[in-house]
Amino acid sequence: MAVAVFAPYIATHDPQQAILTDARQSPSGAHWFGTDRMGRDLFSRVVYGARTSLASTMALVVCIFTIGSLMGIVAGYSGGLVDTVIMRVSDMMVSFPGMALAIAMAGIMGPSITNAVIAITMVSWTKYARLARSLVLKIKHEDFVLAARISGGRHRHILWRYMFPAVVPTLVITAATDMGGMMLELAAFSFLGLGAQSTSIEWGYMLNQGRAYMQAAPWLMIFPGLAIFITVVIFNLLGDSLRDVLDPRDTGGAGQYTPLVVQLEKGIES
Repeated sequence: MAVAVFAPYIATHDPQQAILTDARQSPSGAHWFGTDRMGRDLFSRVVYGARTSLASTMALVVCIFTIGSLMGIVAGYSGGLVDTVIMRVSDMMVSFPGMALAIAMAGIMGPSITNAVIAITMVSWTKYARLARSLVLKIKHEDFVLAARISGGRHRHILWRYMFPAVVPTLVITAATDMGGMMLELAAFSFLGLGAQSTSIEWGYMLNQGRAYMQAAPWLMIFPGLAIFITVVIFNLLGDSLRDVLDPRDTGGAGQYTPLVVQLEKGIES
């Protein structure tokens, strides 16, 4: 993220400056990662590509998190017809192969990074909806929720005060863990020509451009691929760290901060 923010200070060349006489130069002191088929500095393009790749991944995760969480919380708390409709729609989306359905949607809407985000969101929100619904059902009939209803609490207040805080930690951990996978999916869309286009600097599209020169200029795929690999690994480690911090039931480093209620539950179970 720091590389994306400070890209103008890290890049050594203008990422859009094309010098055809320098096309496909191997890595050297002048061009650390070599140059692409248009003679543009690959290091600068990888640095600036962090902006597009991270921003689109963040937007995708936020969309999936928001839609899935709201749907799941409303379904679990409301029950009845609302729960049935939301869950049946979720079942319909799950019944199709997710990636194939997203590719079909992106193909219909047209190739762009925005349409790729929309297509993946439409097939990925169900996971968060099911998880949020199950978490809400666990506390829906707890005494403090019933007390809030009896005291005249509005449904909106109960949802915001009790239901949402109960599901956020688990969903945040899931979202942080999924960011690596979402980045890979967006890169795959760009690699297939359904995501970022030539006007954008994006790692997946850079892989697509370097595919034709895999043997003659392998650095065109090696360095963007390494950028994706390193970022995905970092996001996976971030998800594990957030789980240790936010999961009160974990027996690891966060155990000393376990709330009293959880300690009592563990004592009863033992």
